[in-house]
Amino acid sequence: MFSSHGPSVRELAAQALTSVERGYDLLAPKFDHTPFRTPDRMLDAVEETLAQREGSFDAGLDVCCGTGAAIGMLRRLCRGRVTGVDVSAGMLAEASRAHPDERVDFVRADARALPAALGDSYDLAVSFGAFGHFLPAERPALFSGVHRALRPGGLFAFPIGAPMAPASPAWWAVAGFDAAMRVRNAVWRPPFVMYYRTFPLSGVREDLRAAGFTVETVPLEHFGRQPGGAPRWRLVLARRPEGPGRTPVPKVPAE
Repeated sequence: MFSSHGPSVRELAAQALTSVERGYDLLAPKFDHTPFRTPDRMLDAVEETLAQREGSFDAGLDVCCGTGAAIGMLRRLCRGRVTGVDVSAGMLAEASRAHPDERVDFVRADARALPAALGDSYDLAVSFGAFGHFLPAERPALFSGVHRALRPGGLFAFPIGAPMAPASPAWWAVAGFDAAMRVRNAVWRPPFVMYYRTFPLSGVREDLRAAGFTVETVPLEHFGRQPGGAPRWRLVLARRPEGPGRTPVPKVPAE
């Protein structure tokens, strides 16, 4: 699962026993050699889908950018400024080294409280692989901050996987991981928030609409479909409407 250049079991244990911010500072130099980095296949699928549906953008924002895996994608999709935001100084240092481009800047900030200076500046915001670090009660602050950072008409795009079948080995694996993390956080401080099953599409859609977005999803056909026909992965497209104010928040049934 890890390459020879990745972290050792001891290093992973040290990371897990500290905070999210400190943990990623420790992991940063070896992060790209772990399976936690967003796969290029996913980045390519999202880039292709956005390019086909939307064309190009002006300025782009990567929320929880980590070591900058998605920065190259944003540079190709966006004509102007590209910004990566992350709470970990160590991850930002790696991202800066990987992308020494005058069009790219990096900002250290908590995604739940994005700096006001970012406000109303971006046409596209993306995020990959970070939502497990936010509890459901924290999603409104996260989504509201991204909404403020986008210009009217701007788009917030991110992939979301289909629910796992309860009988599958993968379901039991992530359920066991989440249970272990809940125990760890109940008995150890500081907490390390990382859960795999706290980001369901129905709740996410509702919170996005409450933050003022209009929301649609499109299948990422690159990853195929489940036996029943549902896509294995979808791309969530949350758009800040043109004009002032927020749109009404209708109650809709979950997909």
